[in-house]
Amino acid sequence: MAKPDNRLSSLKKNMTPFEVIDTKASIRQLLNTLIPLILLWYAAYLSLSVSYWLTLPITLIASGFVVRTFIIFHDCCHQSFFKSRRANRILGTITGILTLCPYEQWKSTHSIHHATSSNLDKRGIGDMWVLTVEEYRSASLWQRLSYRIYRNPLVMFGLGPIWVFLVSYRFNRKGAGRKEKLNTYITNGSILALYALLCWATGWQAFVLIQAPIFLLSGMLGIWLFYVQHQFEDTYYEHDEEWSFVNAAVEGSSYYKLPRPLQWITGNIGFHHVHHLSPKVPNYNLEKAHEASPPLQKATTITLKTSFKSISFRLWDEERKIFVTFKEAKALLRKPQEPASLPEVSASAIKGRTVVQSKS
Repeated sequence: MAKPDNRLSSLKKNMTPFEVIDTKASIRQLLNTLIPLILLWYAAYLSLSVSYWLTLPITLIASGFVVRTFIIFHDCCHQSFFKSRRANRILGTITGILTLCPYEQWKSTHSIHHATSSNLDKRGIGDMWVLTVEEYRSASLWQRLSYRIYRNPLVMFGLGPIWVFLVSYRFNRKGAGRKEKLNTYITNGSILALYALLCWATGWQAFVLIQAPIFLLSGMLGIWLFYVQHQFEDTYYEHDEEWSFVNAAVEGSSYYKLPRPLQWITGNIGFHHVHHLSPKVPNYNLEKAHEASPPLQKATTITLKTSFKSISFRLWDEERKIFVTFKEAKALLRKPQEPASLPEVSASAIKGRTVVQSKS
């Protein structure tokens, strides 16, 4: 494995002061997230008697607070929300029920994502399905079609939340341990109980009219955040022998510069380069860490406007080290092959995976 740039390596050490957990700040964040979420859900229910056109804007705001709840869940998985592992596990399980994510399962796959992000030889768990231009060239017609369907925005951001949160997370991973399996069962049972209670209290029609848009919008936002913070034009991908954890964190994760209200509702996850450099930094310290480290401020910055360009990125061009569109890849594929340099398409590369952790 390649050694990281010495200047980048020193950045990891500079993160230590920002890894300190402020319990009061954590509790404040918990209160200013869950209380508004509950009140917004109730307000959406009351608004049904007036007009569904009034309900929809309320569910839009509520979906933002679901994303913010997920950020708390995310910090619990990294043991960066509370000092106590037990407290993180309990709160992580509760917020996991609210966001439909089993704590132990998600924690395991997300840890793999952090350990292998941008490593071309270790794709397939906790990340988006990415093929290189040469892998796409070598793929069968069925594999190409599957990949094109997977990378279609309507599928990724429309069907993606339904598949990931309602189907994939409801089952244990192959080889999961007893604790992980039990946590998944507890999460599934608790979700059923919570939804049954809400249906009983409000009526199933009202529940569907409120929860469906909240679920779809928050799911779309979560997948979008995870997608856009790694799928930008000149991101970082290397094979294992050249891959570096620090370089992958700083160069393979973007700084998603959002308007202040959106930065707050997404729990500062836009400072994704800081998070990947040091997952132990609580979300409320990410901006401070970014501002205190001038080299981190040079990370690839994308804005709300420029981020939509990433939708067109489809394949990784190893030669030029940039993402390309299918149209650009088509021109590259017309070039004569060099048999000696063609890589084989690995099973992990061909088999698509979608994980929110993107929800970041």
